[in-house]
Amino acid sequence: MQPIRQGDVILLPVQQTIQQIKGQKLLHLILAAGEVTGHTHRIIDGQAELYEIDGTLYLRVVSKEATLAHEEHKAISIPQGTWMVRIQREYQPQGWRYVAD
Repeated sequence: MQPIRQGDVILLPVQQTIQQIKGQKLLHLILAAGEVTGHTHRIIDGQAELYEIDGTLYLRVVSKEATLAHEEHKAISIPQGTWMVRIQREYQPQGWRYVAD
């Protein structure tokens, strides 16, 4: 599986299962929230679970696929599997910063 990107969020496939990683299951499916707009990258369709492990989010798509939506981006399908959720960063002369969505 290849990484999947939507705006400033990138999902990286991981080989471990959630049971192997042992994280805390969250009660929501919001992968990231915009600091300025309040828009969210969230799962809106399909069966999925979100876990937090040492400050990192992991998405487990249980169904064949799940839909990742955001108000400013086209909805995309995420295949079944376990994904690490990361916020992309970019380098500027002043140093690294998170990509603004």
